[in-house]
Amino acid sequence: MGFIWTIIIGFVAGVIAKFILPGSNEPAGFVLTTILGIVGAIVATYLGQALGWYAPGEGAGLIGAVVGAIVVLLVWGMVSGRRSSV
Repeated sequence: MGFIWTIIIGFVAGVIAKFILPGSNEPAGFVLTTILGIVGAIVATYLGQALGWYAPGEGAGLIGAVVGAIVVLLVWGMVSGRRSSV
């Protein structure tokens, strides 16, 4: 059940992040949106544990996943922006 819950939270976080930070060079589609949210949750969990906000073994919630997905979108935009200008 935890894996399915992670996918659901990841999809919701990805949709919210893409709504907050729209752009023309962002990943699109159901699968990429879900992956974006899951990667955002992983990033938020790692950073939160490193900063002491989450205990070891504790994961980020929806808000943390959204913030992590926004960070991933910003990095994606910077990397894809550099590729298109080269």
